[in-house]
Amino acid sequence: MISRIKSCGLLGIDGFMVDVETDISNGMPAFDVVGLPDAAVRESRERVRSAMKNCGLNYPQKRITVNLAPANIKKAGPFYDLPISIGLLVSSGQLALAGIDEYLFLGELSLTGELRPVTGALPMVMCAKEHGINKVILPPANASEAAVVDGVQIYPARSLGEIVAHFMGNQLLEQFTVDIDNLFNLNEEYFVDFSEVKGQESAKRALEVAAAGGHNCLLIGSPGSGKTMLAQRLPSILPRLTFSEALEVTKLYSIAGLLDEDTSLLSTRPFRSPHHTISAVGLSGGGSTPRPGEISLAHNGVLFLDELPEFSKDALEVMRQPLEDGKVTIARVNATLTYPCNTMLVAAMNPCKCGFHGDSTRECTCSESQIRQYLGKISGPLLDRIDLHVEVPAVKYNELSKKSNAEGSKEIRSRVEAARKIQQERFSDYSGIYSNSQMTPAMVERFCSLGEQETAILKSAFDNLGLSARAHNRILKVSRTIADLSGEENITVAHLAEAIQYRSLDRKYW
Repeated sequence: MISRIKSCGLLGIDGFMVDVETDISNGMPAFDVVGLPDAAVRESRERVRSAMKNCGLNYPQKRITVNLAPANIKKAGPFYDLPISIGLLVSSGQLALAGIDEYLFLGELSLTGELRPVTGALPMVMCAKEHGINKVILPPANASEAAVVDGVQIYPARSLGEIVAHFMGNQLLEQFTVDIDNLFNLNEEYFVDFSEVKGQESAKRALEVAAAGGHNCLLIGSPGSGKTMLAQRLPSILPRLTFSEALEVTKLYSIAGLLDEDTSLLSTRPFRSPHHTISAVGLSGGGSTPRPGEISLAHNGVLFLDELPEFSKDALEVMRQPLEDGKVTIARVNATLTYPCNTMLVAAMNPCKCGFHGDSTRECTCSESQIRQYLGKISGPLLDRIDLHVEVPAVKYNELSKKSNAEGSKEIRSRVEAARKIQQERFSDYSGIYSNSQMTPAMVERFCSLGEQETAILKSAFDNLGLSARAHNRILKVSRTIADLSGEENITVAHLAEAIQYRSLDRKYW
């Protein structure tokens, strides 16, 4: 008898439907899995056999063929254990197909028949909904994230035996639900705040501009000046995640296996800070079994690269295209995967190898050639993709010792959100454009027009600093953001001058 059980697979950040077809026929006992399975899927036959026997179910001693359709897409991961076992039970006559065909099954089986969690449950349940399936059985550890999908009934099961009892009518599984509105409307709490930063008013202003326009930012300063402290507080002034953005972030963390069991939805913007020894693949994503890299895990949030020149050249250069496009494309023989990475890059570095070039209190021991060599580790094309180069001077004792009445993240965020609202209205007719940093050259020409005086200033800066065409456009984008923060319709001399000030490396070293 042939059975067809519905399941799902992962392709990038999206799920695709998989029909698990099971045929049991007479012949020498065998168990073959076809349909481009990987090693984890092929090994499912041993887990399924032991799980069925240890749950008191009859494992058929016949020729078993399992086909995972469509056969032209590679199937990876252990989440086909459960649908394969259900298919065997239906094909062997231990369960009736009626009613089972309304469900989608996901889950890895232990040898005792218990269901273990799988990665990527959220995108697979979203795929099930798109294909008209509104009942899903999966492990309890995946229930929280899966229940976020509205209109789908989630039934967590602890073991294969519980699922059999459910379909035989002995003990029905309980539906798991979450209050999506209450979950998302909970105000996110950050344990850090800009009010804790003493001094550094110019750097705070620069980060406010970066947050308001979604601009990439480079912090340059001596050790201990507060670069990391500032970067860690940047998410607290970014606009709150929308529900669709939260779903995208949660999908990525679900696929990467980084979602906590009791977390249904990630409602705060991610902040990723990889060590400088990370590989190019770890940063951009990929591997033999492709998975998101750090730049994608920071999607809709902040990717912080501390000690930027210490990162390998390959790792830094691999970011150039993703930063420009907002997505990472990974090509493999069987498929081409795309992961989103609409990410704010914030990097930090010392002005020289010893760290004290330009410091008013400590002497730099580096020669001019050593300084240029150190800064030369960062390529010009990568620097062009960073909109703001911000100097972070050492904080003086008087600023550290006085009681701080600095402005908090809440007040800064209100201005950032007001500027973002202006940008949303401006780009309402453009699909996929939400902030000034995403403007195309044609949009820059339309929305960043300059008067005669502003044009003369920008021409002087372009000629004197030797700016590239990309740096020219980024100055205009930053100027547009500064004007939005001021509530001004047109870019003025003051807005343009401030934007030019944020090209420190162009001005001083290059």
